[in-house]
Amino acid sequence: MTEPPRRRPASSVRTTVLAALVALVTLALGVAGATTYALQRSSTDERIDSALTRAVTDFRRSAGTTVEGGTVETLRRGLQETVPLPYEGMIGLVDGVPTWYAPRTVPVRLEDDPDLVRQVAGAPTDEARLSTVTTPRATYRVATVPVRVEGDPASGLYVIAADRDSELEALASAWRRYTLVAGAALVLITLAGWLVIGRVLRPLEHLRDTAQRINDTDLSDRIPVTGTDDIAELTRTVNAMLDRLETAFVHQRRLLDEVGHELRTPLTVIGGHLELMEPEDREDVVATRALALDEVDRMRLLVDDLLVLARADRPDFVRPVPAQVGVLVDDVLDKARGLGRREWRVGERADVECVLDPNRVTQAMLQLVSNAVRYSEEGSRVTIGSAVDGDLLRLWVRDEGQGIDADDVGRVLDRFVRGRAATESGTPGSGLGLAIVDAIATAHGGRVEIASTRGAGTTVVLEIPARAVPAPEDTLVLEVP
Repeated sequence: MTEPPRRRPASSVRTTVLAALVALVTLALGVAGATTYALQRSSTDERIDSALTRAVTDFRRSAGTTVEGGTVETLRRGLQETVPLPYEGMIGLVDGVPTWYAPRTVPVRLEDDPDLVRQVAGAPTDEARLSTVTTPRATYRVATVPVRVEGDPASGLYVIAADRDSELEALASAWRRYTLVAGAALVLITLAGWLVIGRVLRPLEHLRDTAQRINDTDLSDRIPVTGTDDIAELTRTVNAMLDRLETAFVHQRRLLDEVGHELRTPLTVIGGHLELMEPEDREDVVATRALALDEVDRMRLLVDDLLVLARADRPDFVRPVPAQVGVLVDDVLDKARGLGRREWRVGERADVECVLDPNRVTQAMLQLVSNAVRYSEEGSRVTIGSAVDGDLLRLWVRDEGQGIDADDVGRVLDRFVRGRAATESGTPGSGLGLAIVDAIATAHGGRVEIASTRGAGTTVVLEIPARAVPAPEDTLVLEVP
């Protein structure tokens, strides 16, 4: 036994979409934050280097005005006249030994970091340099400027350094705040996404629930349509599909019911006569055989009619092609003459070319002619006609037969429905003839109209919509869609 497929949880699609959304938003926020942090970090380094470069320029300007006092005095004057930024510190070295310091108001005290002083004192002093120095206490961006005064053997070194870690810590603090805000935004996006995705997928849930409720006995449920988006369009498409399925199932059940109902009688008749037949009685056998064959022929005709009606809902039931209506009416009249001795007339003849299915239209007209013969007396008049009335092509058959009761006119187009007059007269028939005519008219986009008076005759009109189309020689013909 095949195990039925497991149902996925109802929220699986919702969860999958939300997970993808959260992952994309997280990736976007992460990439944006990391990129911004990297750009800000690079900007901070550029800002520090620019400030150190300006400080070195200011020091050189101040030191250049010193004439007396040698190297020591030059360093002192330079440190006094240089104003460092809050994250910068200064120190002056003479022969590698700290000699002058920045004013006490400067918060960054380079002399308090002996590792920095040692590394700077050991650095080359042949030219001004900008470098990075890392100590256990901090990471510095350091600018060194050698100071030499002619005639003074002492070697001086002006040092100004920026505490890079403190500046980057401010940036890291901003990044931490960004992370908190991004996290809160991600939580809000997740909640909003859960609600929005649930609302968007609600029609799909209705589709699932409707599909679960639908069975072969009830196809009436439909999915409510809301909005004008793709989901709404999908809902309309599914509803249209359900309409088609319901129609197909209704027609199928109807056909089965009708076949079962109509075939039961001839089968019962055949079975009953076979049971009562005397095999030894030749006359009884011959009579039973004739009756059985007659019933089989009736069943064959009935099945043929039912198959026609079963195909009526198919798109290829009619195959429209250009046809001459006048020629079609003449052909119907020629075929009708063999159905019975009547006074055959053509009441009106439309010599136009229309696009229609000549085989189906001929079938419908012959069915009407057959009914006219069946329900009229020998020698009575039967009239066939065709005409164009505005945008309609009208084909009709008129007889002088027994007619149809007014109460039955609206019913005789239904399957297996026969008028009271036909039933009372005992005229054989299945009640499918006019239903077939109506199906052919409907397939052409038209309809059937019946006008009848009991005892005076019946007129059945086949109306088919028509429109003018250009002919190959720049004339107009009528096209029947």
